[in-house]
Amino acid sequence: MNFQAIASALAILTMAICVACNRAPGRPAADSAIVRPDQIVDFNLLYSENCAGCHGKNGKGGAALALVNPVFLAIADDAVIRHTTASGVSGTAMPAFAQSAGGMLTDKQIDAIVHGIRSWAKPDALRDATVPPYTAQAPGDQQRGAGAYQTYCSSCHGPDGHGGTKASSIVDGAYLALVSDRDLRTTVIAGRPELGSPDWRGDVPGHPMSAQEISDLVAWLSSKRSRVPDQPLSITSINPANGGPQ
Repeated sequence: MNFQAIASALAILTMAICVACNRAPGRPAADSAIVRPDQIVDFNLLYSENCAGCHGKNGKGGAALALVNPVFLAIADDAVIRHTTASGVSGTAMPAFAQSAGGMLTDKQIDAIVHGIRSWAKPDALRDATVPPYTAQAPGDQQRGAGAYQTYCSSCHGPDGHGGTKASSIVDGAYLALVSDRDLRTTVIAGRPELGSPDWRGDVPGHPMSAQEISDLVAWLSSKRSRVPDQPLSITSINPANGGPQ
């Protein structure tokens, strides 16, 4: 083999080794780039890492209500979802995610989550139904609420709210200590269809709950919340400005 042939063979071998090194396991691709956590704005990734644990995959519900629920998206506008995502709900299981409120997400990431959740909305899903407002327009009355409970809820949750053959207790102290009155209102209006619980239209066929009846029912449920020493109690349950008794 002459010198030129040897040189050519060495050149080919060198190129092969270089290619093999570039394809070595764990070596970043030439066109790859490291993205800082605070620069991630992909909704699916942000939702999976921050929201799915409670609200379920694709917003279909879990420990917390389903965000894909069309009734929820009809009453909770961008401002509501942004505020809740950014600041959380004090005294409940909903944490604050925005850096400005002690969380880890930037404003752009909060916006990405809000826009992603809103993309699930189906404007025509409720047709001509008049959806009760997210925020109560008048204070609730717990005595009237007791009657509303008997009419709309007792057939599933039992005559006193401690559970029945179709549904569990909704006056359990641990449950009420971890939800605000606004959470209760949202659940009554939007239901928990993923758990078989109907929205405000389905408790009594042909007789949807009125906005006032919803407020009254929430007042009755709130009156069942324990206020004994050392019992967890959300400040939102006693502060109307934060979604408390309305």
